[in-house]
Amino acid sequence: MCQDEPKPSPQPSRSTLSRRSIIKGLVTTLAASKAPYIIAKPAITLRVLGTHVTLQEELRIKAMADLGFNITFEPKGSAAVLQKASLLPQSFDLYEQWSNSINILWQSGAIQPIDKKRIRYWDEINALTKTGKLTPEAQYGAGDTPYSILNVQNDGSLGSKHTNHISYLPYVHNVDSFGYNTASIPKGIPYQTESWGWLLDDKYRGKVGVVNAPTIGLFDMALAAQARGLMQFENIGAITRNELDTLFTILAKKKQQGHFSGFWTSVPESVNFMKSGRVIIESMFSPAVSALNGLKVPVTYAAPKEGYRGWHGVMCLSSATSGYTADAAYEYMNWWLSGWPGAFIARQGYYISNPERSKALLTQDEWNYWYMGEKAESNLKGTNGQISVYAGEARTGGAYKKRFSNVAVWNTVMPTYDYSLQKWYEFISL
Repeated sequence: MCQDEPKPSPQPSRSTLSRRSIIKGLVTTLAASKAPYIIAKPAITLRVLGTHVTLQEELRIKAMADLGFNITFEPKGSAAVLQKASLLPQSFDLYEQWSNSINILWQSGAIQPIDKKRIRYWDEINALTKTGKLTPEAQYGAGDTPYSILNVQNDGSLGSKHTNHISYLPYVHNVDSFGYNTASIPKGIPYQTESWGWLLDDKYRGKVGVVNAPTIGLFDMALAAQARGLMQFENIGAITRNELDTLFTILAKKKQQGHFSGFWTSVPESVNFMKSGRVIIESMFSPAVSALNGLKVPVTYAAPKEGYRGWHGVMCLSSATSGYTADAAYEYMNWWLSGWPGAFIARQGYYISNPERSKALLTQDEWNYWYMGEKAESNLKGTNGQISVYAGEARTGGAYKKRFSNVAVWNTVMPTYDYSLQKWYEFISL
């Protein structure tokens, strides 16, 4: 080779040629198709932690079909859900439970503010969580009223003053009381003779069931003790240590006398308690009453003259969730308010925060029964496809607005929460 000849250029390696070919091929293909260049989103799996109340398989399947991404449900008991969420925010993306858990989650830093502007149907959400009342004459109720812990204030605290960010999405809610078998207990008059005190009436000794949940069963028992005149609370939404001592002394004596037949931990268990005849009166949730009525067990869900124990479902965004997963979480929150989920849960006796959107997906008869408190004109089916309401029956307690105008206390985590847990577990272990 002479000195004037140019030196040969280094030959590209096989891997370099391969990469160039791939890139050239992609450019050519995109140009030919005239399609926009889109970066595909990664596959999303949204992890939802909560209770069996809303984490139902039919809801999960429908949500995945409508939204187009994978969703996993992790249902647990209420105490276990709250403990895991407060300690391990990285273990979930969305949290579903009740408003009484908000203060613990917020103070532990487990959840982040939700941007109201990203909630598509925010303007449709009714006044219950925005102002605390559905009607001017309604009582707020004691304890953790949902409206008082909804808005994230400028100083980072939670309050009722409206801001652009909220601590939870308001969605499913209801009022709870107790159910009683009218084959054994004469049917009472709603708001007049039905009373929480019946749960501690000696007439029913050995046939009484109570929900084994410290932040729920505790209030059922407190309302019962107060209604029987056994003690009085200064503020039933913030029971003091001395008041707890008095209450559990009363309950311990009742238990030692064989007053309580059992403490249930799930809706199916409460159904079995009543169906088997083990109890004739017990703490109950609405789906259990519907299931028993469908089985022709004559259970009435009381409208206590002292007022209901109210609860409000909350959907919270984990402080560890961001990016595309956070986007998916907002889509799931919006899906819950889109109509179909609200109609689905209405058939098990629960309400949704923007009911008018679900109205079109319920028959007129369903709407009149579940929301308006009118008599059913035909047999109505529950979420399991079985008849839960028979023609001629009316929902006890009346219409939605009337029921939520009579809330005595909300499910609440009190300042004495830790002490109340200790006392509760001592009581059920007797």
